Amino acid sequence: MKAIAIRTFGGPEGLAVIDLPVPVPEAGQVLIAAEAVGVAGADTLIRSGALAAYGFKEGHIPGGEVAGRVVAVGEGVDTSWTGRRVWGFTGTGGGYAEQAVVPADEILPLPGDLSAVDAVTLGSAGVVSHFGLRHAHFAPGETVLVRGAAGSIGIMAVQLAARGGAAAVAVTTSSAERGERLRRLGATHVLERSGAGGEGAPDGYDVIIDVVAGEDMPSFFDRLNPNGRMVAVGAVAGLPPADFGTKIMAAFQKSMSFAAFSAAFVTPADLRAVRGEQFAAAGRGDIETVVHEVLPLEGAVLAHRKMDAGEVFGRIVLTP
Repeated sequence: MKAIAIRTFGGPEGLAVIDLPVPVPEAGQVLIAAEAVGVAGADTLIRSGALAAYGFKEGHIPGGEVAGRVVAVGEGVDTSWTGRRVWGFTGTGGGYAEQAVVPADEILPLPGDLSAVDAVTLGSAGVVSHFGLRHAHFAPGETVLVRGAAGSIGIMAVQLAARGGAAAVAVTTSSAERGERLRRLGATHVLERSGAGGEGAPDGYDVIIDVVAGEDMPSFFDRLNPNGRMVAVGAVAGLPPADFGTKIMAAFQKSMSFAAFSAAFVTPADLRAVRGEQFAAAGRGDIETVVHEVLPLEGAVLAHRKMDAGEVFGRIVLTP
């Protein structure tokens, strides 16, 4: 089978098409013939080598989520899964392939009215946005700022905050055109990447959902209201400065707080319940999945170039 591996860390040209034997599912696993593979910001960080210290090595196959049909099951897995359309979470890699092995407890059946492309656009981004807002203790009537709202996580956070009764949903983005698209998804104010601008925007926010992190992250503490909460759900611009917490301590009386959020420690039952609800909502049209482009598996290099250039609005999906 064809797969995409990181031949060398660095730019997108370090990705290469390779041939591998079709994997055999072990006990507790299923094998999915992929119809769609999501391209995530984490994939570009792994490819760049930025996460090498966490055990990623050259030769790694990126990709955390796939959707398609189960073609084989391992020992101990209900054989009735065979032939069913499912979404699956491979973990930190293995998804950029024509067939992928997935733990059986990390798959979810797809509603008949939800495409594989839409499933990988929503599958991970939706639950990160949902539980990220919960981690921030977001409540109806509060003001929300989504920093870096043009990616799949940011787009979902905008929709969920608006549907959850936010008094205002501001976004940072790179262009007026993207801002207008985000308005149609529920944003009420469009700010520059720095957080400036946005005529009539709130002076401060009760909740900031930050997909970006990076060197500029501490400046956004200035935009938190008293008792405001910032939750980092991504780090597409890299890690913040080591001393970023001094901003919070310098404004001690405002009782602001910061937290990082990963879905890795949400219980599987809770993830499954929320993801199932979101898949059903997307199938009904209550949640919009935004697909930037669909490319063949061999287009992974182009996909990563577009990601690195900041050209992507929504999610790029690969189709083996």
